[in-house]
Amino acid sequence: MSAAGPSQGATAPGPGKAQGAPALGGSEDTPVPSVGARIIADADRPREGGPDRPVTEVAVGVLIRPDGDFLLTSRPRGKVYEGYWEFPGGKIEPGESVEQALRRELQEELGIVIGATEPWKVELVDYPHALVRLHFCKVLSWRGELQMREAQSFAWQDLPVQVTPVLPGTVPVLQWLAEERGYQGATHSTAVNNRQ
Repeated sequence: MSAAGPSQGATAPGPGKAQGAPALGGSEDTPVPSVGARIIADADRPREGGPDRPVTEVAVGVLIRPDGDFLLTSRPRGKVYEGYWEFPGGKIEPGESVEQALRRELQEELGIVIGATEPWKVELVDYPHALVRLHFCKVLSWRGELQMREAQSFAWQDLPVQVTPVLPGTVPVLQWLAEERGYQGATHSTAVNNRQ
């Protein structure tokens, strides 16, 4: 990774499912998404908590409309990576499955009630402030109008996304969507605003 900023990342081999990782919900027949390579965001910056810091488990919703557009939201004011664009979601609380956490987070943040979720992919992202395992689930149905309850912005996007800057943990998702859709070309702009 160059020192250009957090919209770019280096990769390193990632571990499999760690002990204590949350359940994905569903039955034993539910497919378990595999963990991809570890993304290292801002590799030139020190890691808070050192090399043995805990992994924070996060449920993330990839909301997709019938026309194929997907929802991105901006990180709220006062949070790390403020203003960067990401897929909505949040931390998985003790005892919650990924699906339970996603339902709670999207109700709290966006004011919607989601339908069925499809466990999709898992990615480990090493940010300077935290090591996070992102559990991505596709969400194709929901009820309610979007309400940005944390004063964040939202945008329905297609490839290539037009919003910038994009959070490092969002980049692989854009690549996965491109692969599924047969899209070739840049999935997002690598321009970095001076936000953090």
